[in-house]
Amino acid sequence: MNDEPVMATNDDASECKRGAVQLGYWQDSYIPYFVRQIEKRAPEINRGYYARVKGVERYIKSFLKKAGPASQIVNLGAGFDTLYWRLKDQGVYIANYVEIDFPTVTARKCYAIKRNKQLLERIHEQDGEVKLSATDLHAGNYHCMGADLRNISQVESKLQQAEVSFSTPTLFIAECVLVYIENDCVNRLLAWIASKFKSALFVNYEMCNMNDTFGDVMLGNLRARGCNLAGISFCKSLETQKGRFLDNNWQGAKAWDMVQIYYDLPASERQRIEKIEFLDEQELLIQLFQHYCICVGWLGTEFADVNCNGD
Repeated sequence: MNDEPVMATNDDASECKRGAVQLGYWQDSYIPYFVRQIEKRAPEINRGYYARVKGVERYIKSFLKKAGPASQIVNLGAGFDTLYWRLKDQGVYIANYVEIDFPTVTARKCYAIKRNKQLLERIHEQDGEVKLSATDLHAGNYHCMGADLRNISQVESKLQQAEVSFSTPTLFIAECVLVYIENDCVNRLLAWIASKFKSALFVNYEMCNMNDTFGDVMLGNLRARGCNLAGISFCKSLETQKGRFLDNNWQGAKAWDMVQIYYDLPASERQRIEKIEFLDEQELLIQLFQHYCICVGWLGTEFADVNCNGD
């Protein structure tokens, strides 16, 4: 299987985020350290990324409110995500923060961190020691490591290196990651997490409702770029998204399309970002939102009441 086109989706998403940040959709002073070049994107793409970032953020906040500072975050297929630094700026303390992605991607991220002291200083404020290899970085409570999510023993080994506690409440984040992985590998990963962790919330942002013409066009565009969507059958509906967790021994799952997520964001924030760029085709944005969702799965009872607004 050729993983290069999948790895390239990280660059594309990072460029989209940088572009939207530059226009003022949300604040992220760290993304420019990872992305230099940007191309102008259509307004609906920028709004889509805004909804994605803010939607996922609400579940992160909800998790941290319930789990407290002794908890952990494991960001799967993290790419150039800057969440660790943004949480630091918000004064949020967390016991352990782990990022896992293809070694080729983490090598580039480690290099960027090493080269920019603004990134490096923020990750070793606690004990000052940084352990760095070509693909892995460990500093204080931050760990960026290269591994293939299809290889459970590799993932387990990396989590052990990061001193992840299986008995501590843990948030798993995956944004457009599982869709690129074969179904049996995703099932094994989710079942393994369910067997190891006592208390966890999994936040998955991904496509849904793909069984229509709009979905076919989206899939065609991705396949034209060489992306093999090995896990697309789980993206048929909100039900198939939830079923993936329930079939792999998670206690419960809920899912919402991005129309629900977007219109549940504060009205003042929506009004602010809707003034940034004029949107000619409101219908196109709604269609886009109908084809993406956030699905959450949980282990342990403390996260069972998580809702559309993240509360």
